[in-house]
Amino acid sequence: MNIDKIRAIFARFKKENPSPAIELTYRNPFELLVAVILSARATDKSVNKATPALFQVANTPEAILAIGEAALRTYIKTIGLYQNKAKNIIATCRLLIEQHHSTVPHTREALEALPGVGRKTANVILNTYFGESVIAVDTHIFRISQRIGLAKGKTPRAIENQLTKIIPNAYKKEAHHWLVLHGRYVCKAAKPLCPTCLINDLCEYPRKTL
Repeated sequence: MNIDKIRAIFARFKKENPSPAIELTYRNPFELLVAVILSARATDKSVNKATPALFQVANTPEAILAIGEAALRTYIKTIGLYQNKAKNIIATCRLLIEQHHSTVPHTREALEALPGVGRKTANVILNTYFGESVIAVDTHIFRISQRIGLAKGKTPRAIENQLTKIIPNAYKKEAHHWLVLHGRYVCKAAKPLCPTCLINDLCEYPRKTL
């Protein structure tokens, strides 16, 4: 896809939604970190249903450790893979206390060293809370970037590298939010809503729906 099309696509996204935001509910960086860990292979909606009750009683590393892993599981049991996520959150809380003075670190290396935090999760934290112009490639972005012709690749990292290279700096900070929302609500996996899509004429998907 040429740069003129790319600029036009993101200009339209920006015009329709000037300030896109993550749909996870959080009030501080630690809550965001926990919510993003919980959202792996789960919907934001399911996470948002579970975390208010949890964060009401425990929204710091110390408080999570105080209630313990068994109690943590009861708060998040409606979320997929909750048992393993509970273990990771407990281990992450310990590391935050021991190595980072109970604060969420502001480097990719330190974030990725936390249990349950991979590159995508680290990028979400760096972008959403710290305002860095990085792109977190989730399943939606991996799928639609290739479908509409923005990028091609066999791995999320390959797609991330290409998107980082081709997306103009003016749009890079919000790019992953726009793409996630577009994939979630318009360019759906089973049946994309092509007739009402605002980038229909720019998209290079050859099998658009009627």
